[in-house]
Amino acid sequence: MSHALRLFVGVLLIAMHGPVMADDDRLQRIRTAQTLRVCIWPDYYGISFRNPKTLQLSGIDADLARELARDLGVEAEFVDSAFASLIEDVLGDRCDIAMFAIGITPARQQHLRFTQPYLASDIYAITTRTNRRIRDWSDIDQPGTVVAVAKGTLHEAVMREKLQHAELRVLDTPHSREQEVQSGRADIFMTDYAYSRRMLDNHDWARLVSPTQSDQNTGYTWMTTPGIDQHDWERIVSPSASYHLTPYAWAMAPGDDAFHARVERFITAIKTDGRLLEAARRHGLEPIVVH
Repeated sequence: MSHALRLFVGVLLIAMHGPVMADDDRLQRIRTAQTLRVCIWPDYYGISFRNPKTLQLSGIDADLARELARDLGVEAEFVDSAFASLIEDVLGDRCDIAMFAIGITPARQQHLRFTQPYLASDIYAITTRTNRRIRDWSDIDQPGTVVAVAKGTLHEAVMREKLQHAELRVLDTPHSREQEVQSGRADIFMTDYAYSRRMLDNHDWARLVSPTQSDQNTGYTWMTTPGIDQHDWERIVSPSASYHLTPYAWAMAPGDDAFHARVERFITAIKTDGRLLEAARRHGLEPIVVH
């Protein structure tokens, strides 16, 4: 996207939703309102999942959002969002912070300000138990294979870059990609560690295909050395090789230095005192914690 187009989009968002809050105003607004508005994707298993039967919200980010609100002395108010509308929702001031394991990508960094990472996931794939075309990871990028991804997720951009032979099919929703695979119209869909757990826990037809065929990670260590880009970081934290390791963080509007610094202190604290690891264990995400 060109600079002029990005500027136009920013102006349009402000016209539609109002201006992004001035730097250092947000913490005061949160305290005055006694509310921390948190954007979530309510279908993200283990992260921010609203049970369709009970309507109860659970997951590591649901827990940590409430913990952050408690630290600020306010209540958490959850605002439904999605990856496809993430940038618009944050810049349009629908929420103070987006907390649903958001992958740090260059495209998103053009618009959003991220915290330090707290989780990191490779890309995983789900196929059916009866699919004979896909046996292991090397079978994916082959002529005749159909790979499904959800629109707006990091998997869409990554697979557009990486696939050389397979057909990429971009679906509007995560459920659509699942239906394509289950019906046989697609061979496989790409997802991350947390969502792959949902598929294996809830669908007898689902089979996991892993880049390393191993889920024996023991957690990642975030390297803060200046100048290390994502690809170097992948090599450092996952020497046994990964397909496309992505650090996950929370996102907010650019600026807001005081609010950003306050959230950074919170993340450092929960990494140090064990609250992050405890929440990750509670939701089966310990293997992807960034220490």
